[in-house]
Amino acid sequence: MAWLRKSQTNGIVPPESSGKLGTFGGVFTPSILTILGVIMYLRFGWVVGNVGLLGTFAIVTMATAITFLTGLSISAIATDQKVKGGGAYYMISRSLGIESGGAVGIPLYFAQAISVALYTIGFAESVVAAFPQYDLKVVALVTTILVTLLALKSAQATIRAQYFIMAAIGLSLLSLVFGQPAEAETVGWFVPAGERASFWTVFAVFFPAVTGIMAGVNMSGDLENPGESIPKGTLAAIGAGYVIYMALPILLALRAGADLLVQDPLVMRRMAYWGDAILLGVWGATLSSAMGSILGAPRVLQALSRDGVLPAAFDWLGRGSGESDEPRNGTAVTFGVAILAVLLGDLNLIAPVLSMFFLTTYCVLNVTAGLEQILGNPSYRPRFRVHWCWSMLGAVGCLAVMLLINAAATVIAFVCVVLIYLWLERRELSTAWGDVRRGIWMALAQKSVLYLQAKPDAKNWRPHLLVLSGAPTKRWHLIDFAAALAHNRGLFTVSTVLPIATAGTRQIERAQATIEEYLSRRDVQGLVRVVAAENPFEGSVQLVHTYGLGALVPNTILLGASEEATHREAYCGMIRQFYESERNVLVMQHRAEQPHQATPPRIDVWWGGLKQNGGLMMILAYLLRTSRAWREAEVCVKMVVPSRAAAVEARANLENLVAEFRTGASIDVIEAGGRAFDEILLTSSQDAALVFMGMAAPDDGFAFETYYARLTERTASLPTTVFVLAAEPLAFREILLADAGP
Repeated sequence: MAWLRKSQTNGIVPPESSGKLGTFGGVFTPSILTILGVIMYLRFGWVVGNVGLLGTFAIVTMATAITFLTGLSISAIATDQKVKGGGAYYMISRSLGIESGGAVGIPLYFAQAISVALYTIGFAESVVAAFPQYDLKVVALVTTILVTLLALKSAQATIRAQYFIMAAIGLSLLSLVFGQPAEAETVGWFVPAGERASFWTVFAVFFPAVTGIMAGVNMSGDLENPGESIPKGTLAAIGAGYVIYMALPILLALRAGADLLVQDPLVMRRMAYWGDAILLGVWGATLSSAMGSILGAPRVLQALSRDGVLPAAFDWLGRGSGESDEPRNGTAVTFGVAILAVLLGDLNLIAPVLSMFFLTTYCVLNVTAGLEQILGNPSYRPRFRVHWCWSMLGAVGCLAVMLLINAAATVIAFVCVVLIYLWLERRELSTAWGDVRRGIWMALAQKSVLYLQAKPDAKNWRPHLLVLSGAPTKRWHLIDFAAALAHNRGLFTVSTVLPIATAGTRQIERAQATIEEYLSRRDVQGLVRVVAAENPFEGSVQLVHTYGLGALVPNTILLGASEEATHREAYCGMIRQFYESERNVLVMQHRAEQPHQATPPRIDVWWGGLKQNGGLMMILAYLLRTSRAWREAEVCVKMVVPSRAAAVEARANLENLVAEFRTGASIDVIEAGGRAFDEILLTSSQDAALVFMGMAAPDDGFAFETYYARLTERTASLPTTVFVLAAEPLAFREILLADAGP
């Protein structure tokens, strides 16, 4: 029977109302009703008959241990935050983020909605077994309609009905205790090997019997003291269920043989003092779970809609009715889903997947509690504390059980959750609450910064750029170039300097927010830093000296070329200070109107040997070519030699060297033939898309200002050119020629 394979995860769940319930009525009773369900009545004898007493004790203990660990995690989260409508979805979304909550919450809703059909079909099967004249599908449809009408009319009436259901289950257990043997044969500690189900197959069938501990959490809005009631009520229900499940096997083993226990699902009816009491227990278990689902599923749907997880067209599902905020629209939709599932009849194919969604929820709740405890955020202060290792052990247990029950269904459920997560992430939902993800990144950043204090090595070098762009709208080409270099490999910061006379704290914050918004609109992921100084040159030097965290500082400065003679002294002095601070410098001489370019676009690297500048230029050209914007470009290493004889030797050496670089670059060795270098440069690179050239170091005694003025004049007719000055105390040749090991 398909419905037996479904986890009973939904207790009686009321809407958020003004009523205040205690631990017994609000948490313990609905939780124990979901634990003592149809598996106990119709499959527990089968469990004992297949694995014997010792095997049953082991299965019950292992299954309850996993549920107990999950209960600890739920108790910890529930005592740290007030859980509102949505139960597990609310808890996960407020901790792991709305994308994670929605990825679990949407499948959880459908699992709960279809559970209504699973339970009403189970109820119908037991009714037809006692009264064969009735049609199973008709009974299931009528039952679905009745439980929906009860939920629409009054959730409080449904809550009060739980006491009658609990009384029916108690009566059935008492009738079983005072019953009699069904046959003389008994079951021992072990069952002889034969045509019996394996231990793990039996475990998979039994495990849903101990799940369903979210009932108390779902009722948190109606509890007088949630922080006290949820831990006590949930854990007490798990404990009471464990005691009952450990005692029942003894009664079953002493009153029937293995064959009868395996073959007769209603064997308890034969043993009970009043056999029909067992039917009352079965009906109570299925109806309580069906009512719990028809109350719980709409509240998850309502919470999903109110948080904006569902598309705007479904906003009407978030509306509530009456003083108790009843989700009647969601109940109507859930009723439709349940009716459709009943009409389909055979739910064998989807039942295992639905079980996986419930177990996925428990697994994620364990991970949530574990992460919160590991990160130690000051905001996480549960009154019920659980060590992170127990929560993570519960998560591993849930995952293991999922694979044991149905590996294929586990994969399907996992794929569904991942696809929904990716869909929600692309929608870029905004929330009014924080979540644990930022804490994860903070913890990783802390560890990373401390680890990076070690001496840098060439193998792990990557560009961390500080872009001196000023107003981004005026020099967007600098930001675009930096984004192409740093994509998925390094960091880059867009910086600007405001005049100190007019830049107060608010002005700086406003300018930074404006730049961040501008970058976001253009889909560029970069950091932003705004400072105030007497002039842009002093402010830029100040940035380079102070910006960063530990060893995580910009190693490369990108700035635009300056052609104004009045600023040349300050500009060159700034470059000198960057160099003395051991920061690589990239000066971009941008041409808004590029001359005719080759097809595909070409990046020319003018080679002067594998020294600092040469190595850095090759690395930058390679990084640029791996970006989306420059993916079609070709990198050409150009070298000038005086004669044909020199060209032969240089070409062979350069070919071998570039092959070792593994960058995919081509080479072009040019014979000077008496021509000046400037003439060769302009002729050879006039159709390039970008040109890399090395720049002399501004050492003491070197007339760098005069050199820079001459350099910009010589290259004025070139396409966009980047002058490269390597200053880091790092051998860039090792990055290009690094091998796998000694």
